[in-house]
Amino acid sequence: MPVNASPHYERAEVEYLNAQTTEQKIKCLKKMIALAPKHKGAENLRAQLKRRLAKLKYTKEKEDKSGKRTSTGIKKHDMQAVMIGKTNSGKSTLLSQLTNARPQISETKFTTKDPTIGMLNYEGVQIQIIENPAIESNYYDKGLTNTADTILILIDDLEQIKKIEENLKKAQGKRILIFNNKRNLEERKLAATLSSKRYDFIIFSKNLEELKKKIFNSFDKIRVYTKEPGKEKSPEPIILKPDSTVKDVAEKILKGFSKKVKETKIWGPSSKFPGQKVGLQHKLKDLDVVEFKIK
Repeated sequence: MPVNASPHYERAEVEYLNAQTTEQKIKCLKKMIALAPKHKGAENLRAQLKRRLAKLKYTKEKEDKSGKRTSTGIKKHDMQAVMIGKTNSGKSTLLSQLTNARPQISETKFTTKDPTIGMLNYEGVQIQIIENPAIESNYYDKGLTNTADTILILIDDLEQIKKIEENLKKAQGKRILIFNNKRNLEERKLAATLSSKRYDFIIFSKNLEELKKKIFNSFDKIRVYTKEPGKEKSPEPIILKPDSTVKDVAEKILKGFSKKVKETKIWGPSSKFPGQKVGLQHKLKDLDVVEFKIK
């Protein structure tokens, strides 16, 4: 750990260590370089980070040319949604529209043979969305669906619902039914049918923003921003459970960081006034901003 590194740099380093794809590592390294100390004593650190970034970019170029991606297992993020459906229901196309993923898209059946990961950026929040191979194929990963926070059920025919639900008996996540209206069916009748069955649904044709909002709202989480004294708040929030405390934020930045905190100020819904001084056990609310002063 570099001397005098900010909490934001430490958090970026943790994100880099947890990154599972080359693309995610490149993004985290760029953030680390931007947040690295600028004093002369950190010159070696900055040079080391830049060399590491150059190597990763070279690796990414080779992966893009070969069409292969490296995967050593899927690490679950704070917000994880798994997309399921029958073959040729439009999962890969939708994943490419929602996220930074570039899955292979084809009219050939069972094109997707491995879970494909993408990150959806919604108002600064990173949501992990995974396309599971077709539910009727041998490549379908039941465990992935069963442990997801949210399950996106993509269909293009109402008759598919019953068959898919037979595979969700052990799934615990919230369910969103996405009707891919690629045949331009009459939406009013579709909505009436789905409403009568009490599904949380959306009829999707073109409105991506409405779908993104629905996905985000399916997670029971709060967003907390951090800031350093005299600076603006962080561009990306920390994702936490409701009723989380200031200590939870500090430990999310880096394990043991709460012991270094000398003073904490907050702005936002849980504060009585802007810049209120609070203790580590103060409960936070969505969109709070926390400023740490370390010992």
